[in-house]
Amino acid sequence: MAGSGSGPPGEAPGFVPQKEIGYNKLLPYGDRLEAEASRLLAQIKGNLGRAVQLQELWPGGLFWTRKLSTYIRLYGRKFSKEDHVLFIKLLYELVTIPKLEISMMQGFARLLINLLKKKELLSRDDLELPWRPLYEMLERILYSKTEHLGLNWFPNSYRPGLSSPKTFVLNVLHRCSVESVLKTLVKSCRPYFPENASTEMLDEWRPLMCPFDVTMQKAITYFELFLPTSLPPELHHKGFKLWFDEFIGLWFSVQNLPQWEGHLVNLFARLATDNIGYIDWDPYVPKIFTRILRSLNLPVGSGQVLVPRFLTNAYDIGHAVMWITAMMGGPSKLVQKHLSGLFNSIASFYHPSNNGRWLNKLMKLLQRLPSSVVRRLHRERYKKKTWLTPVPDSHKLTDQDVTDFVECIIQPVLLAMFSKTGSLEAAQALQNLALMRPELVIPPVLEKTYPALETLTEPHQLTATLSCVIGVARSLVSGGKWFPEGPTHMLPLLMRALPGVDPNDFSKCMITFQFIATFSTLVPLVDCSSVLQERDDLTEVERELCSATAEFEDFVLQFMDRCFGLIESSTLEQTREETETEKMTHLESLVELGLSSTFSTILTQCSKEIFKVALEKVFNFAVSNIFETRVAGRMVADMCRAAVKCCPEESLKLFVPHCCSVITHLTINDDVLHDEELDKELLWNLQLLSEITRVDGKKLLPYREQLVKILQRTLHLTCKQGYILSCNLLHHLLRSTTLIYPTEYCSVPGGFDKPLSEYFPIKDWGKPGDLWNLNIQWHVPSSKEITFAYYLLDSFLQPELTKLEHYANGKQEMSRDDVQQCLTIVHNCLIGSGNILPPLKGERIAHLVPSLVSLEETKLYTGVNYDLSRENHRETMARVIRKLLHYILNNSEDDTKSLFLIIKIIGDLLQFQGSHKHEFDSRWKSFNLVKKSMENRLQGKKQHIRALLIDRVMLQHELRTLTVEGCEYKNIHQDMIRDLLCLSTSSYGQVRSKAQQAFFTALGTYNFCCRDIIPLVLEFLRPDRHDVTQQQFKGALYCLLGNHSGVCLANLHDWDCIVQTWPAIVSSGLSKAMSLEKPSIVRLFDDLAEKIHRQYETIGLDFSVPDKCVEMAILMQKAKNPSASGMMLSSEEIQLGIQRQKEKNAEALQNYENLVNMLLDCVNQRNLPWKFEHIGIGFLSLLLRDDRVLPVRAIRFFVQCLNHDAIVIRKMGISAVAGILKQLKRAHKKVSLCPYEISGVPKPSSIQAGDRPDNQWLHFDCESLPKTKQAWESCCFVEKTHWGYYTWPQNMVVYASAEQQPKLGRRREELVEAEQIIYDRFSDPKFVEQLIKFLSLEDRKGKDKFNPRRFCLFKGIFRNFDDAFLPVLKPHLEHLVADSHESTQRCVAEIIAGLIRGSKHWTFEKVEKLWKLLCPLLRTALSNITVETYNDWGTCIATSCESRDPRKLHWLFELLLESPLSGEGGSFVDACRLYVLQGGLAQQEWRVPELLHRLLKYLEPKLTQVYKNVRERIGSVLTYIFMIDVSLPNTAPTKSPHVHEFTTRILEKLKPLMEVDEEIQNHVMEENGVGEQDERTQGIKLLKTILKWLMASAGRSFSTAVTEQLQLLPLFFKIAPVENDNSYDELKRDAKMCLSLLSQGLLYPQQVPLVLQVLKQTARSSSWHARYTILTYLQTMVFYNLFIFLNNEEAVNDIRWLVIKLLEDEQLEVREMAATTLSGLLQCNFLTMDSPVQAHFEQLCKTRLPKKRKRDLGTVVDTIPSADLVKRHAGVLGLSACILSSPYDVPTWMPQLLMDLSAHLNDPQPIEMTVKKTLSNFRRTHHDNWQEHKQQFTDDQLLVLTDLLVSPCYYA
Repeated sequence: MAGSGSGPPGEAPGFVPQKEIGYNKLLPYGDRLEAEASRLLAQIKGNLGRAVQLQELWPGGLFWTRKLSTYIRLYGRKFSKEDHVLFIKLLYELVTIPKLEISMMQGFARLLINLLKKKELLSRDDLELPWRPLYEMLERILYSKTEHLGLNWFPNSYRPGLSSPKTFVLNVLHRCSVESVLKTLVKSCRPYFPENASTEMLDEWRPLMCPFDVTMQKAITYFELFLPTSLPPELHHKGFKLWFDEFIGLWFSVQNLPQWEGHLVNLFARLATDNIGYIDWDPYVPKIFTRILRSLNLPVGSGQVLVPRFLTNAYDIGHAVMWITAMMGGPSKLVQKHLSGLFNSIASFYHPSNNGRWLNKLMKLLQRLPSSVVRRLHRERYKKKTWLTPVPDSHKLTDQDVTDFVECIIQPVLLAMFSKTGSLEAAQALQNLALMRPELVIPPVLEKTYPALETLTEPHQLTATLSCVIGVARSLVSGGKWFPEGPTHMLPLLMRALPGVDPNDFSKCMITFQFIATFSTLVPLVDCSSVLQERDDLTEVERELCSATAEFEDFVLQFMDRCFGLIESSTLEQTREETETEKMTHLESLVELGLSSTFSTILTQCSKEIFKVALEKVFNFAVSNIFETRVAGRMVADMCRAAVKCCPEESLKLFVPHCCSVITHLTINDDVLHDEELDKELLWNLQLLSEITRVDGKKLLPYREQLVKILQRTLHLTCKQGYILSCNLLHHLLRSTTLIYPTEYCSVPGGFDKPLSEYFPIKDWGKPGDLWNLNIQWHVPSSKEITFAYYLLDSFLQPELTKLEHYANGKQEMSRDDVQQCLTIVHNCLIGSGNILPPLKGERIAHLVPSLVSLEETKLYTGVNYDLSRENHRETMARVIRKLLHYILNNSEDDTKSLFLIIKIIGDLLQFQGSHKHEFDSRWKSFNLVKKSMENRLQGKKQHIRALLIDRVMLQHELRTLTVEGCEYKNIHQDMIRDLLCLSTSSYGQVRSKAQQAFFTALGTYNFCCRDIIPLVLEFLRPDRHDVTQQQFKGALYCLLGNHSGVCLANLHDWDCIVQTWPAIVSSGLSKAMSLEKPSIVRLFDDLAEKIHRQYETIGLDFSVPDKCVEMAILMQKAKNPSASGMMLSSEEIQLGIQRQKEKNAEALQNYENLVNMLLDCVNQRNLPWKFEHIGIGFLSLLLRDDRVLPVRAIRFFVQCLNHDAIVIRKMGISAVAGILKQLKRAHKKVSLCPYEISGVPKPSSIQAGDRPDNQWLHFDCESLPKTKQAWESCCFVEKTHWGYYTWPQNMVVYASAEQQPKLGRRREELVEAEQIIYDRFSDPKFVEQLIKFLSLEDRKGKDKFNPRRFCLFKGIFRNFDDAFLPVLKPHLEHLVADSHESTQRCVAEIIAGLIRGSKHWTFEKVEKLWKLLCPLLRTALSNITVETYNDWGTCIATSCESRDPRKLHWLFELLLESPLSGEGGSFVDACRLYVLQGGLAQQEWRVPELLHRLLKYLEPKLTQVYKNVRERIGSVLTYIFMIDVSLPNTAPTKSPHVHEFTTRILEKLKPLMEVDEEIQNHVMEENGVGEQDERTQGIKLLKTILKWLMASAGRSFSTAVTEQLQLLPLFFKIAPVENDNSYDELKRDAKMCLSLLSQGLLYPQQVPLVLQVLKQTARSSSWHARYTILTYLQTMVFYNLFIFLNNEEAVNDIRWLVIKLLEDEQLEVREMAATTLSGLLQCNFLTMDSPVQAHFEQLCKTRLPKKRKRDLGTVVDTIPSADLVKRHAGVLGLSACILSSPYDVPTWMPQLLMDLSAHLNDPQPIEMTVKKTLSNFRRTHHDNWQEHKQQFTDDQLLVLTDLLVSPCYYA
């Protein structure tokens, strides 16, 4: 909510508010709000403090924190700084209570975010918050250890990619997922972390930074979220200086976009923004821009393959933009230079003819950058100084910086105006750019707009340009010193826009309305031309404007004519009448809205003179025609209403007497009253009258007799259309006289009625309103108006109520139509006068929830003083309507139309106090949209136009009327909600659904009423009732289900409610009304179960409040201003509170156990349909928790479910038993140890990652494996892979020795009861046999995968009961392994993985015995492996090795490394064994260098494998072997294999291929020939495998070892095919793919010369294929490393030389490709079009060709082109490349080049072909905007050109 600091005098007593909402003071009753606010604040402080001290978080604590957030919504932060700090500290303590339920945590967190949102209000001296409690909370919730086992349920806890939305403002209405709330909370607290927090965080999370492990992602995410970056400069050494070099080094050395790279970028962006001027970014700029450009994923070059990684892990554009903006400015202009380069290189992508998935990113970039720069300028130039570090003067943006920025971005923005995605982004960008430099931005936009207004053929151009002009409207109209001629464009634009009001083109019509409305809001439409005679001190521009304003009257009248035309074209009398459509179509209603709002804006802004003319015109139009009332009538009536609103007195004088006389005249005859169809004239006049009475009530009073007469004549017409219009009249009369509203929205207070001599309107063009001199004219009901309103109610409402009461008592007969008419009148009276009718009274319903704190409602004053002396019509209505309802339900239930009306009336009786919530919401939305489109973000400070500010004050008033929230629940409400429930279960579907909506709204309004209603709803589901119909049953289910936004009765987070609803839902399966034949009922149950599962969150059992919270609460109660000390607690009360809280915990526990038992009873009922059994078991599985073991009876039940017949239930059983085993797990003791003592190496002084002496002991070492009991027990096992790689944690913990751990091998009697149940079942051979049988069935053929749930089950069993069940299982395992079926193999893989992981704490003897059993099994399994099962075995082994010390698993690794490529079982088995091995080693990452060396040594001779599948697998394994060899900063060289050494050996073997010149063919057939083949064939085989390896590692490894791979490039260039053809063999395809991937790689600056070296060398190669391929490689490589090349001048020259040299290649294809490459490099501004280049080409073109010799026709034409021809062709190609490099515009040098080119049209081939192609391309790309482009050519040139493009040779 916006607030404003300084206001007019009249401050609050006693304290200086932090920041209040200024709009409150402008309300007509603003002076009463000071006292109200301090009363409320005192109440909140007192009760909140009291609730916390009494340990009552619910309902008391939650109730009063909710009141506090309402207080902030209504008054802003209207409390003292002391209170502010106390609120924050109290809520911080509450949020971080460890046992808190998630929903409460979210509630507190949202309020805390809101309190911290305006960080300028509290400095670091005022507030300090610890960071660790937040970290512990995130760790507990986001990385929950028990959630995946179903022991902890979070609401909608799906985890999307951990990205944080840029929006800090959390919309209170939406329920965000837990995660974003938590992250926003950390962001809000971050500025207040203590100064040494950075050090502590680095110590905490650095140990997680192991780049091969998922923990890296976690560490970087935490750093991004927590590291404070806004410390003051004197503390920088405790802030970013601790980590900046380390992290930026890490970022630059990573090449392949791992997931966490984006988070680092976000962190740097934030750092840069918070510390502008304190970090020198210059050394990093080229790298930063290269990476941002890569991250846009633009397609470059031909036939490019994108690495999928880049698409998903690209940077967040918002953060990239923040970062660029923060680096701009300062002494060196480096960033601006690169930014210009960036836009130059991507400008052509913005052209509307281009489209692709990358477009959205580019548009976002355009939209965000200007707004970000404006934000920065605002911060530097206009914002009030706060405690945050200011930008030093040396680094502020200068005017020159701003101009440069606008100039570099304006071209792409102008292109993007017509983009495929719409012009929205461009319009927003232009709005911000125009604020900075209107003179650079507006003229080009206007240049595009004027032609677009003229065009008839391209409507899209018009809508696009108009929406952009709307964006810059305010800058245009206010002119200012930069762009004084701006305002002169306004009238021409308005006049030309008029034809846009076009009945045939809807979108054009709407944008024109918006356009006209925008401009007329900004400008007073006053004719000032007379001033020219009176004053002579005007500037030139002012004189021009004065004379132009004479056209205003003309404009208004023309606009009205256009509108009348629009209306007449929509009057389709006959079709309307026939189709009887009540409503307008959606489009028509939008046009109506546009028309009426635009017209009313224009009239508001008119001078008196213009208004009179307009009024007369509209009056004549309305009176001289008769309109049908549905569409045209509504539009005309709207226009009349607009006129009447602007000047009520004059207008009513014209309209009211006219309408009244016509209506009276037409109803003189009484027959009319009974006509079914009324005269059209009568209807139209009624409609007109009912609309024009929506004006200032005071002005209506003179006409009250006439109006009452009309009502008496027409309210009881028989014709429905007639009486509805008459009811509208009544409704509007009541509203006009009883509501509070502003009566005018003019852009200048006081209107334009002053004589021109003292008021000069032109000065007010585009002027913002002044918040403190708004002079709002309010309509506040006078006593006369109130009397009139009550008179209307007495005359028209009372008789209807009496009639209805008689009817309900059976004293009077009424037809249905009469009842509906009565109800319509009653409803209209109610919504007309809801404002003055006091709310319903009644007794409060007590005892729904026990509370020690008062839960009283707050009453807000909204300017109405209820007159309590009169009878309250609301009460009477309530009484009569309820009687009537029961009468109708008993006697004529099929009168649904009356029931609909009754539902509406009941809803409004409960809710309506003068405005509806949904109307308010949509007004709030549209207010925000208008505000956005018109605001001035540069200066800020509420520079809004006056109408907008008035609107905002009105919204503030409506907000107050609607905030009668959480009303007390009284017996009258109870009765009405019960009536709604009765209607919600009626027999008519439509009645049910309407009543249910009203029912849900009511449930959301009253506190705790759900508890009162639930039993009544559940009545309908009771199985023992026989009188429930199917409709009632369905209605009741819908009531339980709730709607998407409101409460869901079936799932309130509260034991008392769930204990009732869940068992009732399950038992309802036995109800007579339940039939599974009806799909609708089945679907309802599915939805219910789904919704409960989705929304359920674990409900707390322990509600205690820590002492720190209580301390804060006491402090808060003691605080003064306003003081709440009247509520201090006595010690007895506090004791009582603690007592109550203990009872509450006990009661919760009792409820929990009862619920479990009741659900078990329900599920075990006889005859219960299977569906309900499933639902019940589903509910039971939600009740597993991590702080209580499930009751024994439920454990027995779930273990039985494991062998249930239905697979669904078996699956639930598996999950549940896995969870139960986790609950029963015994704690294992841990001890601290010092890693430096074990290794005997002192702690290193600086950070060094990787293999160091002090983490050596973690490595797998054959010499010292724990193969004996003693070695095993003395060995110190570290299970987690990442510990010790980067640094050691502060406190390194490992498991204690075996004798300190829980006892293994227990006998049955040593187990607890819950364990015995499981023990008995799993020792029973029959049970196990059945279980294995079920587990080895297949579920969905071909879709099944290794199932982690089953793995968890077995892991739990072997962990909790060690090897107790092995004897029973052993035969099964042996039997399963031997069976090669897919499902049996999967089952045994799951069990084995569970066994290996479950044996974590077994003793050495048990483990050794286990491996003796497993090794033969695994051998058998691996030899039986099939295409279906190799994935599962891979997962099995990977799972077994995950987070395990490799030394514990040495048996497994020995087994796997025996000989993976034995060749037995064929190539397939070999590939599978490698796959499985890779799974195991990859999990071990850096701790098994010895095994990796062994494997590599074993594989190297086998690299020449013949079989493709084995080759691919070897490639993949090599990637993992070399993964550990990373070149990250401060990382020690690894002990694992090095790529460098490997590549050197490979190159040696590939030498024979390197030396040959001829093209390499793939001669090798797939067979292993006898004897040794020659080196060459071996080389080709080897090469195939190497290609597979390079392709696999392109996406996976962190950094590419460029130096080594470069030596392979020449070879690939040779092989890669030139054409795109898929029939090529594998070798060529792979080479091509590999080149594509390598060319996209990110290069380090030092690698650039090496790459160019290779390219230059290849350019001399004799194979033209190689020369051709280096060009395609070059295109991609340069674009993807653009700024790194640009930063190296030598490289740029080398590339230019290379391309120009290849233009003169003897091979035609190479020349053409070189031309394409050149054109691309020119287009992305890598090379510039300078005169030497041009001269060089022109020179080449002039090469003389040898004379053609006369040849005999028979001789063979010599095919080798002469050197001269090649040169000449090169020149032509060069010119052609220059021309094609600017496809969308005509630069100055272009015409001359075209002329040069045309001279060669008759040269021999291939030159002629090139020229033709170029010309036809030129024609194609410049055709669209040829009119503009023509301007660049002289007449002579045009002649030549037209000749060329249309001459016969074009078709030749």
